[in-house]
Amino acid sequence: MDHAADAHRTDLMTITRFVLNEQSKYPESRGDFTILLSHIVLGCKFVCTAVNKAGLAKLLGLAGETNVQGEDQKKLDVLSNEVFIKALVSSGRTCILVSEEDEEATFVEPSKRGKYCVVFDPLDGSSNIDCGVSIGTIFGIYMMKDVHEPTLDDVLQPGKNMLAAGYCMYGSSCTLVLSTGKGVNGFTLDPSLGEFILTHPDIKIPNKGKIYSVNEGNAKNWDGPTSKYVESCKFPKDGSSPKSLRYIGSMVADVHRTLLYGGIFLYPADKKSPNGKLRVLYEVFPMSFLMEQAGGQAFTGKERALDLVPTKIHERAPIFLGSYDDVEEIKRLYAAEEKN
Repeated sequence: MDHAADAHRTDLMTITRFVLNEQSKYPESRGDFTILLSHIVLGCKFVCTAVNKAGLAKLLGLAGETNVQGEDQKKLDVLSNEVFIKALVSSGRTCILVSEEDEEATFVEPSKRGKYCVVFDPLDGSSNIDCGVSIGTIFGIYMMKDVHEPTLDDVLQPGKNMLAAGYCMYGSSCTLVLSTGKGVNGFTLDPSLGEFILTHPDIKIPNKGKIYSVNEGNAKNWDGPTSKYVESCKFPKDGSSPKSLRYIGSMVADVHRTLLYGGIFLYPADKKSPNGKLRVLYEVFPMSFLMEQAGGQAFTGKERALDLVPTKIHERAPIFLGSYDDVEEIKRLYAAEEKN
């Protein structure tokens, strides 16, 4: 890659231009979706700036409240949540918002209502803020099927009905990964322009990876198939090299690495969390959507993750996602367990 030449490139594919190009393929589209995405992008830029300044702006430390998951809320969580709620409502294109930070869904007032439902985790991995580990925002978008008074059923849909999903990672650089159902593209924020530039076009996850990512501290509570799988990663029976363990503990960062390098990310159910730990609507679904769009798989231990039908907005589920062959292996172990 010729960085010197790249520095002087004038033909930059910004995220705005990219989304407008996509829109032009649908002559009937009115640009509502494009407007909604541009508001999400603005929210991500704002949070990126806030995260970078957090230590300086005294935004660290606890805000003194706990959120619906019983986690201590950081000031940055509170700020990020407000930023996204305001950005999404003011777009005039949303009707229901579900945030990890709010116990109840937000129903947008009729005068500002649109046809999209957005589910999001405004700042995932926020317990890592204090030590400078990558954190991120995760989002998914559904569309109302027809014009009616919005109800929770409009968001309690299986992940396969999602229109688009993505995440923005605030790390050594600010990276936004997006899928609108036609592959996955990655954009990096150029701070000098204040624009997201297409840097990872058409991301495809390798069919098999050399990395597994799991919190091994929970190993004593795992079920049979998970234990067997992790054992086979460390002590392969077929004479192949063992997989490397990489676990950051920030879902956005772990999934981002899995997407680019291949391998598998798992957060299984265990004795302590029989339903798993990650939330279905705004963690499991968006990441599973992206994985499938990139040619990988996502599985809950029982079924394809995107087929799951949630009954509560903060429902949790186990998740195994990543390279196609690696997830196939865990599916085989669960099928064998079922047989027995």
